[in-house]
Amino acid sequence: MAEAARARAAPLHRGLPDEISIWEILVRLPPKALLRCRAVCRAWRHATSARDFLLAHHGHQPALPLLYEHNPGPSIDIIPLDHRAGVATADKFHSVARLGFDETYIHLQASCDGLLIFCTEADSCFSAPLHFSVCSPATRQYAPLPLLRGFCLAGMYPHTPTGEYRLLLYPDSMLDYAELPPGVEGACYVYALGSCEPPRHIGWPEVELEIHAIVPALICGSLHWHIERDEYEGNKIIVFDTTTELFRQMRAPAVPGAADLFEMDGVLGMASFFGNGTVDIWTMQDYDGEVWAFKYRVELPVAELTERFGFNTYYSDVVVSFWDDHVLILVQSDEWLLHFDVAGKLVASFHRKLLRATQLRLKQTLVQHTFFPTIEGYVVNTFPFISLDDSGVHT
Repeated sequence: MAEAARARAAPLHRGLPDEISIWEILVRLPPKALLRCRAVCRAWRHATSARDFLLAHHGHQPALPLLYEHNPGPSIDIIPLDHRAGVATADKFHSVARLGFDETYIHLQASCDGLLIFCTEADSCFSAPLHFSVCSPATRQYAPLPLLRGFCLAGMYPHTPTGEYRLLLYPDSMLDYAELPPGVEGACYVYALGSCEPPRHIGWPEVELEIHAIVPALICGSLHWHIERDEYEGNKIIVFDTTTELFRQMRAPAVPGAADLFEMDGVLGMASFFGNGTVDIWTMQDYDGEVWAFKYRVELPVAELTERFGFNTYYSDVVVSFWDDHVLILVQSDEWLLHFDVAGKLVASFHRKLLRATQLRLKQTLVQHTFFPTIEGYVVNTFPFISLDDSGVHT
């Protein structure tokens, strides 16, 4: 199909072959810049709208660490973090989308291939079913997911055999039995985005309590959660194969307390944060053999941070991510977002009261997902999307 698109495109520049202008330059642009380039001429618009081009374009997009920021309204800004043009070198954050909701509490729950899952609730007393929705910031497609009422979200993944995007769910244990969907029992469920069928029960009764509120890492075709155990049982990693949709367990490094899993240069990474300001980072050296290797020990300058930012090791969130051959260590301390390198050096600091770092990543796509129009309530390029200014930059 790529060859056909190349053949249809007319020459766009006398001194620059289409093979270069389209398939080497335009295909590497960020989505917003590419959409602007479509206005240059009909040939560019036609060539860059073909599905094979859009798939190739998505393949060139970086999977950026994802931030979000709450605004009055209420609304939420979606902010991918490019350490070269964001935290590391400037005091600006580029929002790719702003969405408004009727509910007061908005949570960004999952991200996969440019799709985001939101969870909203009217209050924080956990007494009502959660409301879920799905959106694509680049294509500005949005749809509610009413069939997920009564469930909590454990993860999102592409199901390779069917080409579907699926959600791993479990019943909301905070609800009264009468508020759960009819027929719902314990254990996990699977839901295919766009399906008119309710979530499908897949079993393993004990897992839903263990993976609650943990962002999984999608590596080697599986979702991974690090589970903290006591000193006698030892920690473990729960693995969900996204093709067979079966669970298993994996060995975890012997570290005290909780740890987060993330992708690190194509392999599984793990970061643990200790109360003394130390961050230990591990990588999985042999996935099949479950062999881990210690990679870094990062000593944060606790005394300096406490004096300058009111830093408290027990009330600070630490997010470790990896992109462009760099390990990014983001520390959320009260109203400050702090960026460190693996040497423990403070690279940048930002006083942003409602800006939050996540373990999620955003790899944007302009591919129009066909499941969206099948969902009742689907909209495109309208509310809940709220227009940003021309720059999309928040300072």
